[in-house]
Amino acid sequence: MIRGNILNVFTEEIYPAQIEIENGIIKCVKKINGNFEGIIVPGLIDAHIHIESSMLTPSFFAQAVVPHGTTAVVADPHEIANVMGLEGINLMLKDVKRVPLRIFFTAPSCVPATSFETSGAIIGPEEIDILMEKEEIVALGEMMNFPGVINDDPQVIAKISSANSHKKPVDGHAPLLSGEELCKYVSKGISTDHECISLSEATEKKELGMKIMVREGSSAKNLKDLIMANGEFLVSDDKHPGDLSKGHMDHIIKNAIKYGMDPIEAVKMATINPSNHYSLNMGAISPGREANFVFVDNLENFNIKKVFIAGKIVAEDKNALFNPQHIVSGNSIVLKKTKPSDFSIKLSGNEVLVRTIDVLDEQLITSESEARMQIIDNEIVADVQQDVLKIAVIERYGKSHSKINNITKNNQFSELSKNELACGNKTKNMAMAFVRGFGIKEGALASSVAHDSHNVIVVGTDSNYMARAVNILIENKGGLVAVSKNNKKSLKLPIAGLMASERAEIISSKLEELHSMTGEMGCLLKSPFMTMSFMALLVIPQLKISDKGLFDVSKFEFVDVVKKIID
Repeated sequence: MIRGNILNVFTEEIYPAQIEIENGIIKCVKKINGNFEGIIVPGLIDAHIHIESSMLTPSFFAQAVVPHGTTAVVADPHEIANVMGLEGINLMLKDVKRVPLRIFFTAPSCVPATSFETSGAIIGPEEIDILMEKEEIVALGEMMNFPGVINDDPQVIAKISSANSHKKPVDGHAPLLSGEELCKYVSKGISTDHECISLSEATEKKELGMKIMVREGSSAKNLKDLIMANGEFLVSDDKHPGDLSKGHMDHIIKNAIKYGMDPIEAVKMATINPSNHYSLNMGAISPGREANFVFVDNLENFNIKKVFIAGKIVAEDKNALFNPQHIVSGNSIVLKKTKPSDFSIKLSGNEVLVRTIDVLDEQLITSESEARMQIIDNEIVADVQQDVLKIAVIERYGKSHSKINNITKNNQFSELSKNELACGNKTKNMAMAFVRGFGIKEGALASSVAHDSHNVIVVGTDSNYMARAVNILIENKGGLVAVSKNNKKSLKLPIAGLMASERAEIISSKLEELHSMTGEMGCLLKSPFMTMSFMALLVIPQLKISDKGLFDVSKFEFVDVVKKIID
């Protein structure tokens, strides 16, 4: 039996009450007289997150977020699914049973995200049917392939139909989609969207019946711009371990209140709203629902004091009262060591005009521009004065493919190198291009986290540094690497090249060391590795890169890196 001032999310009232609990379920809630400190609110729910982006296994993720009032999450496991398929999803499902945090999953709808990249697995309609039978799967995950929806792709429609037949919602993912195309997308039953970056975009989607997820993650921070959007959910999408140490859903609610949102409305967007949408038996302090609730000091400061899940205290004073367990996974990076020549872009002449991917700090979208680059010893070199560096994506799964020229799709420059890497007796896909906005003066960054297929991605000032960074990554069996003239640092992520079975504090400390080093290298970005990981996400505009080439998302096709040779 629990007593205190409760927040009723149905009537939006706060009053003293007695909560009676039986077998982890709320049996009765009775108004009482009394003076109590603080407020009891329903347990917080993150309606959209990718646990893998925290670099923590589900167990260690739970240890990090539960003390911040998070009692449940709806996670899309498409990161590990792109690497390991159903095996990876089952690995996650097994691990979540070891901790009190309620972790529900959506079935990844786009594995791979597009046909223009190489993933480690494919999840088709048959696999979606298998997943939909599972109680832990509460929806079809974000439908990033909006062209497939609009053009009635049979595979895409079959996945949506599977969700419909199981009476489970379909999450959306349609950045900047508008007009008739958005109408067609919504007409297929897409229920949510978390990619809005402006009030006008959110308003148009909401007017068509979509439920807006207002996102405040580590890389994409849209809460301030969407505070007046009347969204239905507060979500994080992607959270790095360093940010989780500062808070999770409690931190998002605090920011929402700071930006002017009504506190009770903010709580509802992280409790009853996601609970109702995904048919979760929680999200309110009411009979028949799981006894998940949080003690806070008040609704303005929203400091978490105690956390209960299924009627049992699981965290107090910012400390989890349970211990996670370690899991292991096989190495999914089969690359052999690289050479500097692998990262050379060969071309005759003196100068060349190239396309550049222009990064936007704390945003997933990029823009496109161009730059005049020098050709030295028949190689296009990076130009740190213009902040134009080389970027490469290397396929890491050991699959063979048809040859693709990643410099020019039209073959107008016959002497260009195809930059393919040999891995044993298999041919590795590799694409090279140029990126602006990292600010690195000397060195390279490499990562096995590259959304969504998670091939190896590397950004650097020259080929030597790039090869060195990738080789350290291979030795570590995945993770993040930074190298400069006199220094090197790395964070090992041996589980699918995405996660580690370690405490968030340990991962956060290593990541902080990496960020400190990138700052010393001149990097201008707040979360350089997360930003770099989204350079390979082909479903977010504008210009991105996969292991198969430079990709224009608006045209949904490969484009030339080299635009013109300048005499």
